[in-house]
Amino acid sequence: MPKVNYEDFQGRVLVVDLSRGEVKTEKVSGESLRQNLGGACLGAKLLYDRVPPGVNWDDPGNCLIIASGPLGGTVIPGSGTISVITKGALTEGAAVTQANGYFGAYLRHCGFDAVLVTGAASKLSYIHIYSGGAEIRNASNLAGKDTWETGDLIRHELGGAKDISVACIGPAGENLVRFAGVLCDRGHAAAHNGVGAVMGSKKLKAIAAEAGRVGIPIKDSNKLLSQVNSLSNRLRNPSPGEGLETFRWGTLNGVYNKILQPAGNLPVKNLTTNIYDIKAEDGERYKATNIRSNFSAVRRPCFACPSHHSHTFTVPEGPYKGRKVDEPEYECLAAWGPVTGQTDATWSIVLADLVDKLGLETNEGGWVVGLAMECYEKGVITKKDTDGLELNWGNGEATYALLNNIAHRKGFGNILADGVMRGARQIGESAVSMAVHSRKGNSPRGHDHRAVWPELFDTSISNTGTLESGGRVMERMVAKYKELPKYDHFSVEGVPMLNALIKGAMLFEDSLGVCRFLTNTDLQPIIDMLEAATGWQLTIDDALTVGRRAANRLRVFNIRHGISPELDQPSPRYGSAPVDGPAKGKTIMPEWKKMLSVYYKTMGWDAQGYPLPETLQNLGLGELVSHLK
Repeated sequence: MPKVNYEDFQGRVLVVDLSRGEVKTEKVSGESLRQNLGGACLGAKLLYDRVPPGVNWDDPGNCLIIASGPLGGTVIPGSGTISVITKGALTEGAAVTQANGYFGAYLRHCGFDAVLVTGAASKLSYIHIYSGGAEIRNASNLAGKDTWETGDLIRHELGGAKDISVACIGPAGENLVRFAGVLCDRGHAAAHNGVGAVMGSKKLKAIAAEAGRVGIPIKDSNKLLSQVNSLSNRLRNPSPGEGLETFRWGTLNGVYNKILQPAGNLPVKNLTTNIYDIKAEDGERYKATNIRSNFSAVRRPCFACPSHHSHTFTVPEGPYKGRKVDEPEYECLAAWGPVTGQTDATWSIVLADLVDKLGLETNEGGWVVGLAMECYEKGVITKKDTDGLELNWGNGEATYALLNNIAHRKGFGNILADGVMRGARQIGESAVSMAVHSRKGNSPRGHDHRAVWPELFDTSISNTGTLESGGRVMERMVAKYKELPKYDHFSVEGVPMLNALIKGAMLFEDSLGVCRFLTNTDLQPIIDMLEAATGWQLTIDDALTVGRRAANRLRVFNIRHGISPELDQPSPRYGSAPVDGPAKGKTIMPEWKKMLSVYYKTMGWDAQGYPLPETLQNLGLGELVSHLK
């Protein structure tokens, strides 16, 4: 590969205007890169600078940004990770979401840190990125194709090369389902906050990136390689207290284990209960060892990754016997297991795979189907409303049909295609009281956060449409270097204070272009790798400042786009007290105003939730002060 000078290489953004059919390259200044690095944080700046108030999520003036980071495409395991940034369809505010796979690495090997798409094509199109440039191509033949078919057809059209990474939408994105996602290399989903719907609104079916021939310059390659070897050893031999054995099993063991259920953290039947009523023999089928053996797992790792985390399965039984499917993450199994009352592991895996192929986001999908099932159980809706589907808890065939209806906006599916919050409003007031979401419009990840207040609080106040501070994992990371107050899951002052103090760690991680599992509860090794790769020297405080800068920028973006701080709260069901389980009777709502007050103060915001001028100025965001006026 031909190598280039690092200063010339870094900060190149491929800008594609679909309305004009134009492709060009722009350069981000060195100072801006130092402040924002890449990925989520660079994307937040690009979004802020280019999408002014008044531009709707489905307006051609909205931007869709896919960004790697300064570590993307290097020898670091999992360095194919991307962040997708846009104005999202669910909250109608900022969306920031990640996916692994190969796309980020290939994008950098083509010579770009990010691709920024604006405008809208006159017909369905896709973008082909190659070393040093790109072209817009006709995608009419891909209309209606699922995400697996789309990737295969594009690779075939481009010469059948395997070394092409495809980020695409399925039927859900084409039909502007508000919780459609962008799927990379089959099963890797960047899907929170309706980024796939934005892509669909631009008539953009896919972006395909070749492996590329541009060598990524590294400041100290020997040092970086030594650090990677140490990291790989640590991944293979995790220290006690570092959580699930992700190197071997990923998150596959989440549904039936001795961690989430006893803690009351497993989401069951749309949060109507905290007890997952499953027979022991059925529960055993959800264990990773049994799933991998029963489904004839074939390893399919991400870029440069040694972890045994990603596989292709073959369905061993049932109506879809023989189908090739992607190994699900925990949140996929939670959505199509306990959230929707499913106790058959085979059905959970088949449904999780269908969601990916249709191009839907699995968490919002699980909560919206769970809402429909509770409404059906309580007589709020009937078979007449559901197009004849019997939406009983755990009905796999009915769920399969409903998901297809949602993706194609057919019948009752058209209502649910607008997501939990808007779908509930269309069904009626009874459904509104059952709906699980933040008041901004995004649903939580696959946990019962009523037993884990840090993540309930974080999800409800987030600027991005998903978790932004990361809960106890991030707290343990930062605690290694900073003295933090102790708290429990139900601490009225500790939860918001710590949420603010660790703010920035998660967004910093998402600025680098590498998989989150690599940090493994420790920020310093990844900061050391950043220095070896780029020569940039950062302290822990510097890293947190990078993320905190993005968090405040996104806060101002949302306020300017009409998302009032008054929406910093959960829906009634999301903030309710569990009726059973370990957190029975506990509810966060009586303490909510006090917790917000603590959080705002610790963040350097005023009592109404607006960033103070001095806070913005200290973060190098002084130009934003006048925007809040």
